Formats: sequence, C-alpha cells, structure tokens
Amino acid sequence: MNPTKTDTLKVPGASLYYELRGSGPLLLLIAGAPADAGTFAGLAGQLADRYTVVAYDWRGAARSPLDGPPDQLPDGGLPMQVQSDDADHLLAALADGPTYVLGCSGGALVGLDLVARHPERVAVLVAHEPPAMNLLADGAGWQAAFQSVSDTYRREGVGPGMQRFIAATVRTSDPDPNQDDAGSPGQPQASSMPDTSQSPPEVLEGMARMQANSEFLLAHLLPTTIGHLPDLAGLRGVASRIVVGVGAASQGQMPHLAALALAERLGTKAVEFPGDHQGFATHPSPFADSVHRALRAD
Repeated sequence: MNPTKTDTLKVPGASLYYELRGSGPLLLLIAGAPADAGTFAGLAGQLADRYTVVAYDWRGAARSPLDGPPDQLPDGGLPMQVQSDDADHLLAALADGPTYVLGCSGGALVGLDLVARHPERVAVLVAHEPPAMNLLADGAGWQAAFQSVSDTYRREGVGPGMQRFIAATVRTSDPDPNQDDAGSPGQPQASSMPDTSQSPPEVLEGMARMQANSEFLLAHLLPTTIGHLPDLAGLRGVASRIVVGVGAASQGQMPHLAALALAERLGTKAVEFPGDHQGFATHPSPFADSVHRALRAD
C-alpha cells in the first residue's frame, strides 16, 4: 500500500496542488483539462511500486488557484509556455536531475513544450495523443470546429460547450464546424444523467471540481490549444527522448491523427497504448505496463 501525500507549490501567479506516492525514479503525470490529478489515481496506483509518481492540477484548476481573477488572463488563452514552466517549477522542487514524464491529451502538449524548452528536466517523455490539430493537413478545419466549441460555450454555457467539445474530440469524420453534435454517439442526454443526490461526498466534490475545471478549459485553455503548434525544431533535437502514444481504440479521432502526424514529423513511430483517448483512466493496469515499457525501452 502506497499512501498518497498531498502538498502545494507556489509558482509565479498561482499555487499548484500535487499528489505524490510510491518510490523509485520520479515520474510526473500531466493531465489534460478538464481532468486533474484525480483522474490519474488508478494509473498512479499501478505505477507506484516502480516509480515515485507525482500528479498535479494545472494552474486555474479548482485546487490550483490563480493569484488573481481569471479575467486578467490574455484573450488568446493561458500561454503554453506558462503551463510548461509550471511543470518545470514542480520538477525543480522535487527532482535532482532528469525525470520521466507522461502527458495525456492537453497534458501531452504541455510535456512537449517542457522537453523542447527545458530538455535538461526530461529523461523520457511519453506524449499520449497530444491534440496538435495544426499538424494536420485539415488543421484549419479542426481550428474552425473547436472555435465553434468556444462560441457555443460563450453563447450557451459550460454544459453545451463541453458536450460539443467532447463530440468534436471523438469525431472520426472530417471536421465540420457547422455540424450539430447534440446527440452524438456516446454523449449523455439530460434524461439519462444519473441521480447524484445520494452520491458520497468525495464523488460530489470531484464533480464540482470537473465543473469548475471545464469552465476554465473552455474559457482559457481551449483558445491556446486551437492556435498552438509544437516547436518541431526543438523537439527534433530531443526526439530520441520522446515516445508518441496513440490509443488502440481511438483511430480516426483528431488527437490520434495528430499524434501520428507528430511522430512522422519527428522521424519516429507512434506506440500503441490500451484503450482510447482516455485509456490511462479506463485501462489503468495495462496502460501502466505500457508506460513502463515505453520509459525503459532501450
């Protein structure tokens, strides 16, 4: 049994909540919004016998508050450099040398920026399905599709915005900003949502966090993702330390396609991981084994 320790780290402009468990070489887990450190609980538990696992809530998440109001952030979204600097500050506080890093979804974009700008911090990075839409031939179409998500949020609120966000993320057809995603396969409808009135307090607390995290994602992180292009020149210089991951069950979805495009640009071959875009949460045990093999591959 590996107990979980929690703490916070003060960084410029925010305080980062993090969780630490296990023993061995340090492995930093970076979540993509609206997920936070909590979504890695199962995976971290599977890895804690092999690594000292650190998962943190990105700045602006419910447990990692900003020093000031979010409306002071740039209109173009929270800069990627600020996000990766947060990971750099955390590693500087916890590690004596290069460490292992796993970034998933938007967290993979942060990990890529981290290794490009702070290569001395990273021994190996596993970047699982980074949604680098601008690497795709139809990147402009995907930009328009996710701009439609942002417009829906500003017009109709968090719920409709997140429904459209999830549907666009898992879509396997060509991007279409005018497509009505309501009722897309896999999207919960109001009549099918579970009754949470009897849920345990920790479940309700997690749901409240996801609600707050979702609003911050749509307002301040999605604009950054829409316009972001990874630093390919910088990444090529450290390509031997980057493992690009794709989900076995997410073929055709934008993050999967973007990961394949990234691997091609870096001259490497993408590695398949169990499950889909959320495989780290839905298949924690086999996903952990795949992460371990990727980090320790010769």
